[in-house]
Amino acid sequence: MGRLHGKTAIITGATGGIGEATASRFLAEGANVMAVGRSAAKLEALTERLGHAESLATFVAEATDEEATRASTDETVSRFGGLDICFANAGTEGNIAPLDVMTIEAFRSVMETNVVGVWLSMKYAAPAMRERGGGSILVTGSIASKIGFPALAHYIASKHAVHGLVKTAALELGPDNIRVNAIGPGPVDNRMMESIGEQMSPEDVAAFKAQISQTVALGRYATNDEIANLALFLASDESSYMTGSLHLVDGGFTAA
Repeated sequence: MGRLHGKTAIITGATGGIGEATASRFLAEGANVMAVGRSAAKLEALTERLGHAESLATFVAEATDEEATRASTDETVSRFGGLDICFANAGTEGNIAPLDVMTIEAFRSVMETNVVGVWLSMKYAAPAMRERGGGSILVTGSIASKIGFPALAHYIASKHAVHGLVKTAALELGPDNIRVNAIGPGPVDNRMMESIGEQMSPEDVAAFKAQISQTVALGRYATNDEIANLALFLASDESSYMTGSLHLVDGGFTAA
């Protein structure tokens, strides 16, 4: 029997690297999964790769759209009978620039997706989880929740905000047996880090990756699967006494 047998999860940002890896792990461990993303074509391709036709459904929605978030949660409950796990994973790095050059539109866009989107997921997941007697809310935070980094003011601010949101939600929802935790990845070998490299070092992206890797104790970027491993643990009953925390999976990036 899988570690998530009989449980139902909703995952936002499901077509991204971490989202897909986590959906795959959840399905393999017996969960029903509602994969949410903003591209119907990418969701269709995702279902073809993952299979599990009986236990995988998809929903097209923007993370910042309140009505779509409510509807995706309602559809999950209607389709699978309830909600036990919410992985608020949708996020963006945005357009990178020094804070005195960055536009207000760029700053607001990142805050909307990375903070408002997470809050909306929590807002609509919590009532559904109360009906089940509890649940687990996961959020993709970042090492950016604990550090600063030049030219990433909007992203750093958003992830610090998410850390505070997780702590507050854990206190509010604890009496309902709903746990709330953040995953704090370091550099991951996926689209987001590639985009950051292209924006910060367009002349030599490989050199940027090598430089960042040198600051990691393990000397490399994480894989998406390594982040999904932590998501699986926090979603499962194995982490039943863990809530309100940021759990780093950064290869020792923040150890120094």
